[in-house]
Amino acid sequence: MPPLRVFAPAGALDAVLALDRPGMLDDAIDLHEFDPGERWEVDGLTVETRLLPHWTPNAGVRISGGEVAVAYSGDCGPTDALAELATGADLFVCDSSYVDDPPEDSVGLLGTARSAGIQAARAGVRTLLLTHLMPGTDPLDAQRAAERQFAGRVAVAQRGTELGSVEAACR
Repeated sequence: MPPLRVFAPAGALDAVLALDRPGMLDDAIDLHEFDPGERWEVDGLTVETRLLPHWTPNAGVRISGGEVAVAYSGDCGPTDALAELATGADLFVCDSSYVDDPPEDSVGLLGTARSAGIQAARAGVRTLLLTHLMPGTDPLDAQRAAERQFAGRVAVAQRGTELGSVEAACR
């Protein structure tokens, strides 16, 4: 089996890889490090990245091919760069750790379902998929908070969630 291609900001995997014996995963991972803001082509797809706010370096990604685009925030707070990355995306997978307001120490560093809805509306996406809800967060409360800000389709990533193909999710 060929190694798994992994794309990550420089140094982002250091802590994870340090959990195992040095070199143990060298043959299993084909690591491609990048600086957030870079853009490249891979397997006929265009990958764009943006530096997004979080405690550690975080890159949001937009992957597009043909007429379909998917944007993913990773863990981050609301920012103009996020709406820019997601502009016109068919599917926007967005950090929604909290429903309305994050704890004071997380403001600007973690997203909410409400802010995801605002970002999705600003970006003009078709479908918003809320992800990374904190344990105990009611998915329906999160969905409703996003729907108050965004008129498009909203779903919550949780066990059993199926959107079908990207094309179907974009309808």
